[in-house]
This record gives sequence, C-alpha cells and structure tokens, in this order.
Amino acid sequence: AMLRSLGALLCLWALRLPAGPGAAARGLDVASYRERVRAMFYHAYEHYLESAFPYDELRPLTCDGQDTWGSFSLTLIDALDTLLILGNVSEFQRVVSVLQEGVDFDIDVNASVFETNIRVVGGLLSAHLLSRKAGVEVEAGWPCSGPLLRLAEEAARKLLPAFQTPTGMPYGTVNLLHGVNPGETPVTCTAGIGTFIVEFATLSHLTGDPVFEDVARKALKALWKNRSDIGLVGNHIDVITAKWVAQDAGIGAGVDSYFEYLVKGAILLQDKELMSMFLEYNKAIKNYTKFDDWYLWVQMYKGTVSMPVFQSLEAYWPGLQSLIGDVDNAMRTFLNYYTVWKQFGGLPEFYNIPQGYTVDKREGYPLRPELIESAMYLYRATRDPTILELGRDAVESIEKISKVDCGFATIKDLRDHRLDNRMESFFLAETIKYLYLLFDPDNFIHNDGSDFDVVITPYGECVLDAGGYIFNTEAHPIDPAALHCCRKRKDEQWEVEDLMREFYSLKKTKKFTLKSPSDHSEGESVKDSEDAEKAGEKRNSKKSSYSLLSCPSQSFNSKLAVLGQVFLDNT
Repeated sequence: AMLRSLGALLCLWALRLPAGPGAAARGLDVASYRERVRAMFYHAYEHYLESAFPYDELRPLTCDGQDTWGSFSLTLIDALDTLLILGNVSEFQRVVSVLQEGVDFDIDVNASVFETNIRVVGGLLSAHLLSRKAGVEVEAGWPCSGPLLRLAEEAARKLLPAFQTPTGMPYGTVNLLHGVNPGETPVTCTAGIGTFIVEFATLSHLTGDPVFEDVARKALKALWKNRSDIGLVGNHIDVITAKWVAQDAGIGAGVDSYFEYLVKGAILLQDKELMSMFLEYNKAIKNYTKFDDWYLWVQMYKGTVSMPVFQSLEAYWPGLQSLIGDVDNAMRTFLNYYTVWKQFGGLPEFYNIPQGYTVDKREGYPLRPELIESAMYLYRATRDPTILELGRDAVESIEKISKVDCGFATIKDLRDHRLDNRMESFFLAETIKYLYLLFDPDNFIHNDGSDFDVVITPYGECVLDAGGYIFNTEAHPIDPAALHCCRKRKDEQWEVEDLMREFYSLKKTKKFTLKSPSDHSEGESVKDSEDAEKAGEKRNSKKSSYSLLSCPSQSFNSKLAVLGQVFLDNT
C-alpha cells in the first residue's frame, strides 16, 4: 500500500497540470527565463570546451582547466544528458563519439569512490539510456549493451575493491589501477557509503551481473544495522570496525544522499524494505532534529543539539519530502530556505539559524543545485508561483554575481561577492538542468506516460521513454523502465506480452506515439509484428476501454504503470 501511494504521488507529479493564474499574474515570463538558462549553459559549456577540455573542470577566472576528481574530462560527462534536455541532439552525438574514443579508466589515479559513481558512472548510464532518443545509432541488444554501458561498467568495476571490507561499507578512495592503497583511511562519510544503489542496481539489471547491486545493498544495510538506539546515523564511520567517528546526526553534508537513495532506490526498484528504512529514519529526524521547519544537527545517541546551523546541501530535503507525499511540510521548509537565498543572493555553505547569518569561513556559494532541485520537484507538485520566483532569483543572482568572461565562477563569499577560480561540473549537470526543467513544463523529462517507445531486446519487447525518470544525486536521469528490459529469467520476462500485442494494434489509432523498432534481433521481422497484431485484435474484446497510460484510472500495480515500468502481477 505504501508503494502504491508513492506511485500515485509520482503519477500526479508527472502530470502536466493546467498552469495556475499565479505565474501570469506576477508577470513572470517563463519562456524568457528558459532561454536565459539555455544561454547560461552554452556560455559555460563552450568556454569549457575552448579553455579546459580535456581537463575535468574549467577555471573561469584564468580561462584554463584542472583535473579535480580523477582526470575523466568530467565536465563533458556531467553535461552530456543536459545537452539532450536542452534539445541539442547533434552535440550529444558528437560528445558520445568523443567519450567512446577518449575515456580511459586504466590510470594511476586516486579517485573518490562516491564522486566517480555519481558523476561518471551515473552520467554514462544516463547517456547510454538516452542515446536512442538522441538519435545515436544503437547496437543490436540495446539497452542491454552498448559502448557507454560498457564504459560505465568498467568505471564501476574499478570501484569494487573499495567494498572489500569486513562490514561491506566501502573505503572513500580507490586507486583506479591498483585498488585500495595500503595506508588508506578507513573513515568514510555516511553518504559515501549509502549512495550507490541507483547506479549499481541499474548496472546489475542492464548487464545481468548482480555484484553491483549486491555490494550497494550490503553497504546500505550495514549503515541501517549501525544506527543508534534512537534511530539516527552519524556523519563518519570506520568501515573496518563499524565505529562512529563523527556522531553528529542531520540531513546535510556527509549524510544527505544516503537518505535520498533510500527513497529513490525504493522507487526505482519497487523495494518496500528501502522505503521502510527511510520512513523509520524520517520519524527519528522529525523527532530529534526538526525545529520550526528547520533541521538542526544533533548528537546521534542523545538527540541533543550539537550545531544549530542550516547547510546549503540540506536544501534537497523539500524535494525528497515531495517524493514521499509530504508536500505541506516540504513547502514550509522550502520557504525557510528561500528566505536565506533572498538575504544573500545564494545559499551560504553554513547559515547560523539563531543568529540569522553566515558561519565564519563557510560564506561561499559554489553554485550548488539543491534548492533549485527542490523547486523543480515542488513546482511539479503544486504549481505554486512562489517557486518560479526562486528560479527567477537564481538566474538573476548567478548571472549578476558569478558570470565572467570564461564561464561562471564559484562565489567565495556571498557578503562581498568575491569569486573563486573554479566552476564545478555539477553546475552544468545539476544547477542548469534543474533551472531549465523548472521553466520547461513540456520537456520530455516531464512525460506523463502518453508518449513512449517500444523496442526489441534479446529478451523480448520493452517499453522505454515513458517518463518517471529517477534522478541520481548528480541529476543524471535514469529511465526506470530500462531495468526491466534485460531480464534473463523466463518466469519474469514477458508476462506483459498480451499488453504489448495490444499496443501493436493501437499503433493504427495513433493514440500513442509508438516508433517502429529499428534494431530487431535476428529472426524477428515484420511477420512477428503482424502476428502480434492479430493476437492483439483477438483479445481486444477482453480489454478495458480506458487509456492504459491514464494516471487517474490506472492502478499502481497494473502491468504497465505511468512510470513506464513493467510490473509483474503474480497474484
């Protein structure tokens, strides 16, 4: 029942609701701001290509580049799916070719396990699943095979040695050539342990190798096992001994995406256990850390306040609340965070809540996306025009304070607008993407299920691109339907074949946008389609007359849900 309610909520989130009067009344030109965001992207992206590629990141004040997370041309990977969301198919195709030829993970580099996963593995998986939509000529067997999938798998395998610990919780750093260094610290932050299930489960489902999902689940459950008696987790833990090294509990830095991935993993995998774990944490968070719609830091064993601060990384929380249906609380917290933005023209890394001001040496704003991310989710859920105003303010602030000749620079101090010589790759992966999606209600990412593709895989037919995308914590969208395309077990494969046959008959009505599969496996031809149509016509009298992808009338556990996922009804 819990996951069915969640499905209904996501269904409503995906609907293209009628635009409310608020936006027009306040005179906000959504289309104009959308184009300004597009221009911001290209100002940053083109200067990265001209001045920084093949380095990881652009240094916008000196118009050059630097490697930061492992020498992967990181900004190019991070920006790839944003190109498609902006509609630039030709550049997407060009970059795919560049990455296939130029990315090499057999390098003697110490890489962050967490960052490599969310940025590189996540970015490559997303681009792989979007390739066909972007007009890339995919190989036979896609989405269960493909060059970007192989790159993602190669990168992920380089991370696996980090998980070889007594607890199953990974080290924070791994050498891509030699594995974990002998002197590597065993202390890892909570988020660095619990932020793998989205990417690694996707890899396992696409490749058929369960090792990725297995290690991700083991790490998640190890954190759950080591929570305190009052239901909280700390900030850093020793992955060898499972002893908490930093015992501050909260929803922000060092913990944040662990909670995010319990929810998103539950949605992606239809996993009741993951959602139950999050809901238990949510109770403890509300009981011990929430005060007047702010969330403080507390001691994980006692619940006493340790830091009365708001961190900019916490601004993802209202978006996460909206995904579990807690929209009212999400809006109240979002509005608290928005007041901080309006005070400074950005979110300082730390904000002292009682004093109402920045914390010493934490006054910067590196163009983080989290508040804009929450705005995108909440606007889809509520259509409240106040949320669009945050988008407007973000565009105005970033352009006024951060824009320089060679891109957009990190704001070192929001009080005097001093800049730092760095443009993080997440600016193009997340900040720009969420801003654009906030101002683009008709983007394919917001698909409500009325448009989809049917493709042929080695294991049967598969529905893709129907919406319900799950964003990883670097804003790389994963099509949840793809996880059901590459199953090898017969009892799970095609219980929906009758429904697929009906779809072939519906192609004639043009009720749905169904593209003819271009990559049939050997032996499958027009004759198969004709047979499917005849079988479908034979069963038409037994089928319901309502739209199979209609949110209000479609139950969550039906065989084809609005998220585009194939559900198995074993009753």
